[in-house]
Amino acid sequence: MRIVRPLALACIAAFAIAAPPARADVDKPVRLLVGFAPGGSADIAARVIADRIKDDLRQPVVVENRPGAGGRLVADAVKNAPADGSVLMLTPIVVTVLAPMVFSKLSYDPIADFAPIAQVANFQFALSVNASHPAKNMQELVAWYKANPTKANFGSPAAGSLPHFFGVMIARGTGVDLVHVPYNGGGPMMNALVGGDQIAAAIDTLVEQVELHRTGRVRILATSGASRSPLLPDVPTFTEAGLAGIEGTAWFGVYAPAKTPESTVRQLNAAINRALANGELRERLTKLGLEPTGGSPADLAARMAQDTARWAPIVKASGFRAD
Repeated sequence: MRIVRPLALACIAAFAIAAPPARADVDKPVRLLVGFAPGGSADIAARVIADRIKDDLRQPVVVENRPGAGGRLVADAVKNAPADGSVLMLTPIVVTVLAPMVFSKLSYDPIADFAPIAQVANFQFALSVNASHPAKNMQELVAWYKANPTKANFGSPAAGSLPHFFGVMIARGTGVDLVHVPYNGGGPMMNALVGGDQIAAAIDTLVEQVELHRTGRVRILATSGASRSPLLPDVPTFTEAGLAGIEGTAWFGVYAPAKTPESTVRQLNAAINRALANGELRERLTKLGLEPTGGSPADLAARMAQDTARWAPIVKASGFRAD
């Protein structure tokens, strides 16, 4: 398995080398807020980043978990925090891109209230079927769906989640009328898939499915990235599986409050990019199903705009509203 992609690593290193060494802007301990419980991928990513940037910033960096409301509680806290680099958040795409599409009343504006610092990592989705399902690839699954319209469904870990909307993307791209079956988390969904005929397929993050795939209890048919995941290099992407245009990844990004000085943003960005250039850290993230990225604040802002354009028509087509 190739852990480090040379081109990506070269780009991250370029950002890290071009920036001056971290000095005086961040002059107090830093709290990195995570809106999810300890032990999950967001928490672990935050902790490995925090451990690396503390020496660079010459300040303690403490990860603070504040789970609740799908990460929106942390967004509200950071919005109102001092704009001096002492309070940051590491958050997934759902907080800054998806939430404005599904909540009519939101306590924060992702563009006006936050200063992008850096994208940290991408992560892919995957579609799996029970190991006994007759479909061995996506083309066969689409044919099976069309031949069995009363069983044409897919499960997701929650209504309004990106796996839910990725299923809508698949339905639109294949012309199959798929029924969405939401669960209260990925664990119950995968139990339903393994246990029998409640759902025909499951969509969730790749890392949540990979062990069941490796042990032969489910079969992952495709992954959602532009290229194959290092976790499962033998599994094709949806595009490679013949479903052109079915593509989308989630990601984690780091943000500060709006009006954080540009020099502070540059310092924090440089520290994160230097951390992401570290081979040991990259290997840890890769084993979590995360693909390290890095880049400039402008790159993160552009990714937000790109994914807003990608997902907005899918969310609209789903008819889903969270309030």
